[in-house]
Amino acid sequence: MSGAPPTAATVRTSLRRRVTVRGVVQGVGFRPFVHTLATALGLCGHVTNTPEGVVAEVEGAPEAVARFCDRIATDAPPLARVDAVHHQDVPATGDTAFTILASRTDGPAGTLIPPDTATCDACLRELADPGDRRHRHPFVNCTHCGPRFTIVTGLPYDRASTTMAGFPMCPDCAREYADPADRRFHAQPVACPDCGPRLRLLVRRDDPDGRNDRDDLDDGGAPPCPAEADPVAGARALLASGAVVAVKGLGGYHLACDATDAAAVARLRRRKDRGDKPFAVMAGSLADIEHLVTIAPEERDLLTGTTRPVVLLRRRTDDGSPSPAGAPRPAEAVAPGSPDLGVMLPYTPVHQLLFGLPGDPEGPRLLVMTSGNVSGEPIVTDDGEALVRLGHLADAWLTHDRPIHVPCDDSVVRVCDGQPLIVRRARGYAPLPLTLPVPVRPCLAVGGDLKNVFCLGEGDRAWLSAHIGDMDDLATQRAFERAVAHLESVTPVRPGLLAADRHPAYRSARWAVRNAHGRPVVRVQHHHAHIAAAMAEHGLDGSRPVLGVAFDGTGYGDDRAVWGGEFLLADYDGFSRFGHLAYVPLPGGDAAVHRPYRMALAHLRTAGLGWTDDLACVRACPPDERRVLQRQLERDLNCVPTSSMGRLFDAVSSLAGVCHRAGYEAQAAVELEAAALRAPAGDTASYGFALKEPQEGGGSVQADPAPVLAAAVEDLRSGAEPALIAARFHRAVTGLVHRICVLARERTGVDTVALTGGVFLNSLLSSACAKALRADGFTVLRHHLVPPGDGGLALGQLVVAARTGEAPG
Repeated sequence: MSGAPPTAATVRTSLRRRVTVRGVVQGVGFRPFVHTLATALGLCGHVTNTPEGVVAEVEGAPEAVARFCDRIATDAPPLARVDAVHHQDVPATGDTAFTILASRTDGPAGTLIPPDTATCDACLRELADPGDRRHRHPFVNCTHCGPRFTIVTGLPYDRASTTMAGFPMCPDCAREYADPADRRFHAQPVACPDCGPRLRLLVRRDDPDGRNDRDDLDDGGAPPCPAEADPVAGARALLASGAVVAVKGLGGYHLACDATDAAAVARLRRRKDRGDKPFAVMAGSLADIEHLVTIAPEERDLLTGTTRPVVLLRRRTDDGSPSPAGAPRPAEAVAPGSPDLGVMLPYTPVHQLLFGLPGDPEGPRLLVMTSGNVSGEPIVTDDGEALVRLGHLADAWLTHDRPIHVPCDDSVVRVCDGQPLIVRRARGYAPLPLTLPVPVRPCLAVGGDLKNVFCLGEGDRAWLSAHIGDMDDLATQRAFERAVAHLESVTPVRPGLLAADRHPAYRSARWAVRNAHGRPVVRVQHHHAHIAAAMAEHGLDGSRPVLGVAFDGTGYGDDRAVWGGEFLLADYDGFSRFGHLAYVPLPGGDAAVHRPYRMALAHLRTAGLGWTDDLACVRACPPDERRVLQRQLERDLNCVPTSSMGRLFDAVSSLAGVCHRAGYEAQAAVELEAAALRAPAGDTASYGFALKEPQEGGGSVQADPAPVLAAAVEDLRSGAEPALIAARFHRAVTGLVHRICVLARERTGVDTVALTGGVFLNSLLSSACAKALRADGFTVLRHHLVPPGDGGLALGQLVVAARTGEAPG
């Protein structure tokens, strides 16, 4: 906007207002939006990025300024999230145009970094258009899509503070970047084939399996060599030939192979030493999976939206009908024993190109896409590390020269009763903060040791990190430290307090103690943190307690036992143990976790049931191990007592003959749920727990599973199928939850129940418990924003440890 110099009278009748906008307002096209809005309203002034958000000064007719202030939040760009807008009138200066100023770097950080976002439809059209200058450009993006969180090196969000700083814009891109009418106006990752990052395909010269059965890859030498011609076309051909290709994505490398090629899937599973843990698949389109899984509208929205997580979809029952002609079907080894298939759709231009554009030679339509790492280690992001750490896993590397600054795995979500149930919160969600119902002091909550996620909080905001991983690996611990430093650098939180789990051996808690540097470390009981996380995400201020049903595999109890089948009356200040599963010995710790038959035998012995050879769990235990286990239980050697519901699921899974050895966490429980889904629809029978009241003087109600096990054994001896046992056990647990919640309501008046802990990732159980409780008048809280498992633990630690006690708001 330009014109004649303002007169004194014009300046006197103009209103100038400074508008500060906080939220997700950088990296989402907010300054271009402000420029367009102000210009359309005939306003002058300027807009800039600052560490605390976007700051605009607008000057003009008072009514136009008022309309600007009204519309700045309501008409914001699609990826923006406006949390607060502050106005302040300032002296008019007589500006004659509206401009975008260079970003300011002074002041405290208060803006929010947006998550990475799937490629938008407009960019996809350019990618496929032979007449467009970005035709087949693997890094096409705009203000509405593309990398954000994973390329940010600091604030404010400008190209110089991203890993795109090393790619100067060509004249055409610079012109788009400077044009307020262009979709790429101030889009920081903007690039084109002339000035953007470059893809490169590196191919092994030897076979990582040590065999010479891959003629297409075996050139007789070890180091990878660059391939000629189109890297994507070469990678697609390699995938079609059965190769494993490491593909560099937004937040790290994937390991990819043709999901329909049984030999390729088996090769990847063997190399990665993954056991039977399910792989996720990426499909070229919804049409490639609709014959395999059921897709509800909510699941379809997740698959095709801007976040695009891995969505766990129920497999269709095999009724013997043929698949549609030419429809791809994954190899059995993709997700053996799982009732679900984890599916995602392409979310980067590279993914789209891998599946091919119209006219390309046909390649795989279903790809295994698993994290590029050795099992147990963090995802690989560095190109040099990828060649070393993935050297024994991949046959080729489809890489590029845009650095990844922040590792970020794929998020995993399932839909339960029409609502999202987050299994892993990472790409597409991190680092968006959650709004807290109670204010907290500046705090770092370090989470747990499994599926680690940490949390920074201050005031009414909590920033959860992306998924870090299991802390038993040194590389993961280093990744944790780097992630803490980065998240602190892009948030305003400077922790004066740390929160950690009470387990004395947790590496996360030991890290907190080592790095406290004089700051207090508050230890929070594991299951109390789970319940507090559910309360916080549902906006409860803690003024009234809830009954938390916290079911998981393990958590350090106040009596030093392994808890995990808990009914806790809790608020943010504390908890009391209303009830729990009766204790049984956990023989050998991790040995019992990896070999569920050990838990089955421990439960049978505690229930007074014999170890007879007609039971599958007894036969699964080698005779020598059985004799040692018998003595171990008799002498109570290395047998910590446990109330874990997760371990009871393991025991019943082995007892029913479903799973005797677990190659990944919760395998026995996952396969027991799958078996329950196969049960005859007409069967409604259930088993029942015995409740033992506390003795006078206090204590907790104990739920004894002995009658459940006895009834299951009787059914097995009468010829019942495993599916029947599994379904009746699920009904038994549902009945137990309802029964104890009713008992607690009668005695305390508490009628709000929080279902939390990793066991409630079982959607069959979660849905049944919620339905039974709601039918009886309970308010039921289930997780939708953070995982119910240990990925949500840090949020609960934060509100328990750092709540200020002030009134919310």
